[in-house]
Amino acid sequence: MVLVTIHSTDPFATPEGEKSAVRRLRGRLAAPVTLWTTAGPAGLTVSSTLVADGDPGRVLGLIDDESDFWDAAERSGRFAMVALTPADRQLADRFAGLMPAPGGLFAGDGWTGTDYGPVPAGARTWAGCRLESSRVLGWALLVEAVIEMIEAGPAADPLIHYRGRYHTLGH
Repeated sequence: MVLVTIHSTDPFATPEGEKSAVRRLRGRLAAPVTLWTTAGPAGLTVSSTLVADGDPGRVLGLIDDESDFWDAAERSGRFAMVALTPADRQLADRFAGLMPAPGGLFAGDGWTGTDYGPVPAGARTWAGCRLESSRVLGWALLVEAVIEMIEAGPAADPLIHYRGRYHTLGH
């Protein structure tokens, strides 16, 4: 009999002692998990997202400049940013490239088309954003966008990324 176990940690992750000090610091900061989508369709899980209040409000995020999402967003000039909940863990993994996506990233789930990009069907909180600028920042691309519209769904606990894993607020 062969004993099969599932690891409680990622067996392919860089060991803690081999990570840079900056990466270890970033890993100790909790971050909201969001999904950014655009026409194409293309999408990407983004956990480095910041919303800045103002007139107009803005969304900032650190993304992979080599992603299909960025190629499509740069062409369309707009994207949707969806706040994910604990029920969206598999969706987050799929768009992060951590889970297989037979038929493509948008196959199998209900999606609603918007002027900014597809959003998961159902009541959700999301923002329609117009791309304003981007620049390389560290090993990522800092994207700044103007929030043009907001759909505020029912209040729900956010999906949080902390120390390489998903968490919930757990109140």
